[in-house]
Amino acid sequence: MAGRDPGSRNASVKDVAAAAGVSLGTVSNVLNRPDRVSPDTRERVLRAMAELGFVRNESARQLRAGSSRTLAYVMLDASNPFFIDIAQGIDTAAEAVGLSLVLCNSRSLAEREQSHLALLEQQRVQGILITPVDPDAASLDDVARRGTPVVLVDRTRADQKFCSVAVDDVLGGQRAVEHLIDRGHTRVAFVGGPTTLGPVRDRWRGAQDAWAAAGLPAEGLVEVTTTGLTVAEGREAGQRLAGMPAPRRPTAAFCANDLTALGLLQQATSSGLRVPEELALVGYDDIDFAGAAAVPLTSVRQPRQELGCTAAELVLDEATNPEHTHRQVLFTPELVARASTLG
Repeated sequence: MAGRDPGSRNASVKDVAAAAGVSLGTVSNVLNRPDRVSPDTRERVLRAMAELGFVRNESARQLRAGSSRTLAYVMLDASNPFFIDIAQGIDTAAEAVGLSLVLCNSRSLAEREQSHLALLEQQRVQGILITPVDPDAASLDDVARRGTPVVLVDRTRADQKFCSVAVDDVLGGQRAVEHLIDRGHTRVAFVGGPTTLGPVRDRWRGAQDAWAAAGLPAEGLVEVTTTGLTVAEGREAGQRLAGMPAPRRPTAAFCANDLTALGLLQQATSSGLRVPEELALVGYDDIDFAGAAAVPLTSVRQPRQELGCTAAELVLDEATNPEHTHRQVLFTPELVARASTLG
């Protein structure tokens, strides 16, 4: 069996059939149902494929089948390790069933998110997992109505039209502030934003609930709003806190995520505020950097990879199970206390 000229066109199924002396149906069976082909014939076809440099046209096969062997995750912000950890959980679940994972980054921009959704539909992914800019966006309903399963990650919707996985952020906010109250703090700042983000609102509400339950004066809990959940925003919030007169300055801060808390920690240190003696800090997410900070950060842990794995299982069930019913899975957060509050 002679080899092909490397500069010629890609070998086709017809080329393989001719070289192996078999029918097109036999080559198709070797590719899709190898158990139906005798070992000798299968070996002859595989040898012809190798010698011809045959590469299967997976795109064409997927178009015929109606879906691809891929899942997709549209993350909100690829610069935030929290979402990367979720993606790792999705990838683990996808790999276990022989699927690949496509990652997209919306950068918190609705127009980028819609562009990604349109492209993923065209590529016929088996399902889309998404941390959306707006969980109630009509574009999500449109995708689902056209037949692509969609699962919300770290977000929920009141109408429960989609499967979702999230963490009880109200409870997480309560636990963060309860911890600070237990440490004797009566002036606490909540640092985070924008308030258009559901998780930020829920964490702030949990903080308020814990404060009210402790019977502390309302003015002792201060909201310091940021325009995003980034290290830079944390540093800016730290400047505002450091510039307050000592008698009014909060002695502790609960930040809506770890990146904000790490920025605040940087600024507090450079401003000469001792952590936790003059400013105790609690973050949220418990990313790997939290425990590795110069002052290890107390944080509310979210089961990030478990969120991803569970979301992938839900979208696969919706894609393959005719009896599928939507589920809203809510995980319980855990406070991890470290030196930034314990001293």
